[in-house]
Amino acid sequence: MKRKPFFQVHPISPFKVDYSQDTASEVLTAHLYKRIVNYGAFQELVIFCIGTDRSTGDSLGPLVGSQLQKMYPTGVHVYGTIDEPVHAVNLAETIEKVETKHPKSLIIAVDACLGQFTSVGHIQVADGPLKPGAGVKKELPEIGTFHITGIVNIGGFMEYFVLQNTRLSIVMKMADMIAHSLFHSTNLYLRDQRKSSTAF
Repeated sequence: MKRKPFFQVHPISPFKVDYSQDTASEVLTAHLYKRIVNYGAFQELVIFCIGTDRSTGDSLGPLVGSQLQKMYPTGVHVYGTIDEPVHAVNLAETIEKVETKHPKSLIIAVDACLGQFTSVGHIQVADGPLKPGAGVKKELPEIGTFHITGIVNIGGFMEYFVLQNTRLSIVMKMADMIAHSLFHSTNLYLRDQRKSSTAF
């Protein structure tokens, strides 16, 4: 069942940054903070990382989840790690679990995707749910209040093979940047919330 939004927001244009740019981490952090603030009427923060450790290209999500978990983010629930990945087999079950445990949460979905040659290495952020499996022609349930995707390789032909043969180096660097940007942006948002609640 599709999750009904419980808050109104002003749409924010899709965002894209090349992970290799010098200021990419700072720019991504600032954008994520802005987007989280835009969804102000939520009670919890959930980072939902999709992918599998059995495919190099598709390991972006679990790598983000594992790195973020190691930072011990306060007030943030992380689903999908290298040890406990969220993939096609358990996706629907995990979505149901999250929606039951965190009914009024902001869910940020993270996944790898394939794209054009000139877009490889770009990190994208957009409003609305993520549609996992779309790049490999799979029909899977949607998840996310907004989503982050990392373009790890070229799409359009033999997607499974391409994902399996993606360089781990680029995936790890992108995962590191996404995890740190999520940590800093959510931490900043929650700190601001604590300040505003103690100001009265």
